[in-house]
Amino acid sequence: QVQLVESGGGLVQAGGSLRLSCAASGSIFSINAMGWYRQAPGKQRELVAGITSGGSTDYADSVKGRFTISRDSAKNTVYLQMNSLKPEDTAVYYCNAVVVTTTPRQHAYWGQGTQVTVSS
Repeated sequence: QVQLVESGGGLVQAGGSLRLSCAASGSIFSINAMGWYRQAPGKQRELVAGITSGGSTDYADSVKGRFTISRDSAKNTVYLQMNSLKPEDTAVYYCNAVVVTTTPRQHAYWGQGTQVTVSS
């Protein structure tokens, strides 16, 4: 199968920065889109940023100009650079990848989530 392992979350003051990483491993033939979602307490999970295999990116309006998504296809890794963090960015951040496995079969996988807390 496929595993996504996230790292880089933590506690930061408002205005600070964090960088999240997510590495995919396992029975991977190729990875199409990768992205980051977040879920705050009492709210639905929402897309933060996504990136296609061709490098096209998409961002939620609330993070445009502050967050940058990138990927290293050779390492099957996606990153989220988060700058100018605000208390409202506090959430559990989840990595997502649409993977074509070696079976072959396409499936969306999720990471376990990493907590990001921004203090005011």
